[in-house]
Amino acid sequence: MYARLGEIIALDGAIAVTLSAHQAIGLKGILIAGNEDQKAKYLPKLASGEHIAAFCLTEPGSGSDAASIQTRATLSEDGKHYILNGSKIWISNGGIADIFTVFARTEVIEDGKTKDKISAFIVERAFGGVTNGKPEDKLGIRGSNTCEVNFENTKVPIENIIGEVGGGFKVAMNILNSGRFSMGSTSAGMIKKLIELTAEYACTRKQFNKRLSEFGLIQEKFATMTQMAYVMESMAYLTAGMMDRPGVPDCSVEAAMVKVFSSEGAWNCVSEALQILGGLGYMKDYPYERYLRDCRILMIFEGTNEILRMYIALTGMQHAGKHLTSRIKELKKGNVGVAFELVGKRLRDAMGRKVDFGLTGLDGVAHPSLEESAKYLEENVYYFGSTVENLLYRFGKTVIDEQLALKRVSNVLINIYAMTAVISRASRSISIGLPNHDHEVLLANTFCKGAYFHNNYQMIQLEKNSPENIDENIKKIAAQVLEKRAYVCAHPLERTF
Repeated sequence: MYARLGEIIALDGAIAVTLSAHQAIGLKGILIAGNEDQKAKYLPKLASGEHIAAFCLTEPGSGSDAASIQTRATLSEDGKHYILNGSKIWISNGGIADIFTVFARTEVIEDGKTKDKISAFIVERAFGGVTNGKPEDKLGIRGSNTCEVNFENTKVPIENIIGEVGGGFKVAMNILNSGRFSMGSTSAGMIKKLIELTAEYACTRKQFNKRLSEFGLIQEKFATMTQMAYVMESMAYLTAGMMDRPGVPDCSVEAAMVKVFSSEGAWNCVSEALQILGGLGYMKDYPYERYLRDCRILMIFEGTNEILRMYIALTGMQHAGKHLTSRIKELKKGNVGVAFELVGKRLRDAMGRKVDFGLTGLDGVAHPSLEESAKYLEENVYYFGSTVENLLYRFGKTVIDEQLALKRVSNVLINIYAMTAVISRASRSISIGLPNHDHEVLLANTFCKGAYFHNNYQMIQLEKNSPENIDENIKKIAAQVLEKRAYVCAHPLERTF
């Protein structure tokens, strides 16, 4: 239901951010890590809207590096309160919130030694010592409240700790990980509205005695926007379904993939929409330019896409790393069987192995009209596994520093998850006879074909000594520019004679 609500409120970015800051991250810590007393005390009024929540993590000196926060909570002499001091910046709902989820450093004794660890607190504005600055003057989402929040000797009862003392970093990551998935449905809702607005314009505006909708390059833009909206929806609701399963399923990687794909797709789609509208889209008298300003934040907040790409790739590679470690140990022991297995696998791959994971055929889960797409997915999955193995053989533990390679790994993973989502959704739609299911199949097949070839190129670039890989050149260019902190090329009008 939250994903559906996000889709509806996406028509106004500021409202969407206000609700997300309250629901997706503001109160989420109490919901997923709070005890029963905390839930009973705070959730009813947060659920009814009587109280507004905010999430306080970012500080002037800590953005993506959340573990470097400096806000401190010191236990009072009577042991009944923590005294909170520090400042948080860029806090959505910061000026209107009644309840804050705040992260601060606390002293924790481990093995007889005192250590600094992050703890999570429920802080009421009514506790006192809570002030906020004036609303920030932002590029977009201007209708939402974003400001600095300061805590000065704020007395927080010890019963307001969320989880364990020193366990706040894990709480923060769980909150952010679970909240990101809704960006898919929110972005899809925005793009679907833009498709309506721009389609009306393209079908009525005439140039060169033809409607804009009759030009191939304009049609391409509508096809791109429609594909992106369909993929975002599919990924978001697949992830939401997984999160709704009994227990506490870990969908952090899937949610991160939805966030990266949707935020970048939304930016590209809004740009395409403005291109269709021409000068009209650039004017403040019309609503279109606001979409562009509002959606730019999506690639920054709730974890920058650069950080999330590293998280997706490294988390996804952990299992492969553990598996390879055991095989390498067997090789070092002289296990000939493992050696022959590796050599045989490489020979079969070189000769063009036929991949079949059972997605198609009589017992397959994909509808026959999506057979080609399912085969593309199976092949990508198999060869991606080999690619990751080769990367781990080459770099070992130092793969964590190979960010350009990890970016490609995450790109392939995101595409594979997107392909899985659209094949699953389109198969269901055609099987139960939903309206326009043939259009869904067309969208799924079109996306999967493009994603398949894009994945193949990314994996080719990840091969050792690949001529398509220009990473070393990229590093050299960046090093020279950053050394001078400027563009270093001579001006084309400069002369030496």
